[in-house]
Amino acid sequence: MITRTAKVASKVGLHARPAAIFAAAAEESDYEITISFDGEEADATSILDVMSLGAMHGDEVTLSAEEDEAAEDLDRLVELLGRDLES
Repeated sequence: MITRTAKVASKVGLHARPAAIFAAAAEESDYEITISFDGEEADATSILDVMSLGAMHGDEVTLSAEEDEAAEDLDRLVELLGRDLES
């Protein structure tokens, strides 16, 4: 298993538009990616699952995949979360 941590930069957190952008980017991966926050885990490709985590601006989330080959995809998603997706 491979993991990365990311800080949510969007001012509104992972709500609506930022969650949709993130989920669409996760869906481009060939690997199953999970996002975790505050003890809860969600399918990174599901907008509703991502929103249900309740991650807000400045919160740290964990991205994970079973395959080590997913490292590039996780790095890309970490970079995405590091930007304000609401702008």
